[in-house]
Amino acid sequence: MVLLKMNNIDERKDDTAEMLPVVDTEGNLIGCATRGECHGGKMLLHPVVHLHVIDHEGRVYLQKRPVWKEIQPGRWDTAVGGHVAYGEEIGDALRRETLEEVGLRGFSPVLLSRYKFVSSRETEMVYTFATVTDRMPVPSAELDGGRFWTVEEIENAIGTGVLTPNLESEIRIVFDYIRSMESR
Repeated sequence: MVLLKMNNIDERKDDTAEMLPVVDTEGNLIGCATRGECHGGKMLLHPVVHLHVIDHEGRVYLQKRPVWKEIQPGRWDTAVGGHVAYGEEIGDALRRETLEEVGLRGFSPVLLSRYKFVSSRETEMVYTFATVTDRMPVPSAELDGGRFWTVEEIENAIGTGVLTPNLESEIRIVFDYIRSMESR
């Protein structure tokens, strides 16, 4: 993220020059490209990490994407979502993004899935994780806040344009994970 000060007004935007890995469909590194190239319609497959933060009541923490975001501004999204930097391992990216976005450290992530997500602007290899915590996430200035949602609240929001397409595409596996926790 870049923060520019202009006439005492903060103008935030994504760093389009940030270098990201480009991967094949198996997740193997095949090159690198800028964030601008990856998001600019070239459809270069690049890895991202998502972390679903779940409390002991089975509620899911969602972040509110800021309106200045280039992609899906103002929508509710996974607690943590971010790019893997060029040269960075998936687990390291997950820990870095989690600390940056919601201030959590020392959590135990469970890999729920890896899938390819295609939008009109980009193609992502999404590594989806979940963790259960009794700690309250603290959203950073990178976000427009966040809160825990019940499964019912999320179900009611699906298809209304309130949630990001990424979240809607993977939330069922999170619900399955929550159900598996309840049956233990």
